[in-house]
Amino acid sequence: MAAEAISEGRAKSDFWDGVRLSMPVVVASAPFALLFGAIAVDNGFSVFEAFLMSALIFGGASQMVGIELFGQHVQPWLIVLSIFAVNFRHVLYSAGIGRRIAHWPIISQALGYFILTDPQFAVAEARAVSGKTVGFAWYLGLGLPVYVFWVVESLLGAIFGKLIPDTHALGIDFLLPIYFLGLVLGFRKRPLWLPVVIASAAASIIAYKTVGSPWHVSIGAIAGVLLAVILPPHHSGVEAKR
Repeated sequence: MAAEAISEGRAKSDFWDGVRLSMPVVVASAPFALLFGAIAVDNGFSVFEAFLMSALIFGGASQMVGIELFGQHVQPWLIVLSIFAVNFRHVLYSAGIGRRIAHWPIISQALGYFILTDPQFAVAEARAVSGKTVGFAWYLGLGLPVYVFWVVESLLGAIFGKLIPDTHALGIDFLLPIYFLGLVLGFRKRPLWLPVVIASAAASIIAYKTVGSPWHVSIGAIAGVLLAVILPPHHSGVEAKR
């Protein structure tokens, strides 16, 4: 009984530790969730459809792309292909995080993959690299608030969209990019960090100017992965930790 109580107490502590770490993401993503709801309704979606899209897809960039393409009456296959291009990086995230959560039950793993986002992957990977176990309670605490607030804020945006001022005018749309930049810098001591970041950024910029959005997201990610595969770790100037 004592062991069970200790285990339960540790799980609660880990959960709230994850919740604490999720708050910057909740704040940074709020303007985009509200904006999505407003844009969805403007493009002919009902409030319920906008809510359901956030609840089932839970992918900010892919939802925005989907809404824009739906409004242009694009062929369904092209919409699916475009959303796949935006979300291709999640294939890479899943491959990376899979080794960290392989000890979870299958149902827990499925839920973990569903709430997997860019910051979720980065923070979980950083925890694993530091030598700590990526437990389900901690991971859920990190991801669940982001999911809940995203869905609720999308609903509010859909209901009160016309009252939302231009996020660009307010300057709050810089929050998420700044947060992502902080996540990237958090890995600066990893082998090949600088060459991979440069290659990925350069490829993404070139693709954006030539191929266009949303393909630049996947092209930039693939460029970084390919460079990491080609170059041995010692080229980064940082020795890999054993």
